[in-house]
Amino acid sequence: MTTLAVTGHMDLTDASVPLVRDALRDLLSGYRGPGLVGVSCVAAGSDSLFAEAVLAAGGRLVVVLPSQDYRRTKVKPRHAPLFDRLVQAADEVLVMPFETAGREAYERANRMLLDRADRLVAVWNGKPPGGKGGGTADVVLDARAAGIPVDVVWPPGAGRTA
Repeated sequence: MTTLAVTGHMDLTDASVPLVRDALRDLLSGYRGPGLVGVSCVAAGSDSLFAEAVLAAGGRLVVVLPSQDYRRTKVKPRHAPLFDRLVQAADEVLVMPFETAGREAYERANRMLLDRADRLVAVWNGKPPGGKGGGTADVVLDARAAGIPVDVVWPPGAGRTA
């Protein structure tokens, strides 16, 4: 069994979505079937694309939610149907012990991802951390510091809206 966790940018451009989706599918092709476990917070963008790719590859999905109110306060209406579908499809849903989402809740959720991971998949443009903490680059640095192998996915032509 191989457990892959994901971190990645939420703000992918519309043109980037199919590029990232294809790159994730290609990456996961080496891990197909029930021996694959994907761990994701299923946020909009990279996290959800990864979760969909895990399920399409026949793998099992573990969802980590940063707080009890995450669905109600942080999931935008446009993302809600996919979020709900992925949570429903998950074999396991873990909710961090925080009533409300905030920096500490996100950092603990990221720690949970890494605690469960054999490898980290990072849908990441390679830029250094922005200084806020808990972002994609921070998770990559934490994984590398812990000796967790990181597979960076950033296909040519990918971009961010921000």
